[in-house]
Amino acid sequence: MPGHECYHCKQWVEEGEAHDCWTTTEAALTKDLSEDLQDAYGRLREAAAEFGEQRIYASHHSIMFSKKSCYFFVRPKRKYLEVVVFLGRRVHAPQVKRVDHSSRTKLYHIVHITHRDEVEAPITDWLREAYDQSDLLAAKARSMPKVKAAAKPSAPKKTRKAVTKKAAAAKKKPAKKTAVRKSVAKKAVAKKAPRKRATRR
Repeated sequence: MPGHECYHCKQWVEEGEAHDCWTTTEAALTKDLSEDLQDAYGRLREAAAEFGEQRIYASHHSIMFSKKSCYFFVRPKRKYLEVVVFLGRRVHAPQVKRVDHSSRTKLYHIVHITHRDEVEAPITDWLREAYDQSDLLAAKARSMPKVKAAAKPSAPKKTRKAVTKKAAAAKKKPAKKTAVRKSVAKKAVAKKAPRKRATRR
């Protein structure tokens, strides 16, 4: 294999070249941010760390905040921090840009932060709620019965009677053709045979 295009970052990787675009660091993801956004991220990280035990790590283009499962993550953008919070309910607020289901028990809420002063209630309250309910919502999702995919309708089975009729019809068809052929052959012979002249007495 001479080389390939990375499925995630679309970079061309030569044969034998080490490439892992998923391995990164917080510093790498935040180094190009403006001073205001770096301050905002620092405040956001401090607020989340106060909640309790968790893992904070970088993955691909995001910084994940996770207990047993991720309860929110930050995706640094050029003009803002995109914060995605997982809650068990739908929140209606001016700060929330979008809400949708991420699973049967969780809804993700997208919030944009541009300054450290925005890292306060109600945003910090949502983060705390997400942290507290993370394990509960994950356990609830595991306990819910799995939804089976609808089975595709199968083709109707042929009955024995229908198969018998079809076989009988197939047997009759050659007989008709044979009878027609014999009739045509007789007519051809009759045309070729010389007519007998009537004898005078």
